[in-house]
Amino acid sequence: MLNKLRLRKQAQTVMGYRLDEPRPTLILVLWAFIYVGLPLIVVSSLVDLLIQQITGNCTGFWCWF
Repeated sequence: MLNKLRLRKQAQTVMGYRLDEPRPTLILVLWAFIYVGLPLIVVSSLVDLLIQQITGNCTGFWCWF
């Protein structure tokens, strides 16, 4: 797999024009946040709530506000 990343193909051309390589877009960032960031925030908040209920001490990010 690393060889595939290291050895990139030559840029494709159409009628003499070089095509741009695909790059990350705003939609990719949005979907990455929805599928990775949002569940991580929810799970960590639930763990913090559980610890707070058991020990009485707030240890999470939300305690600063």
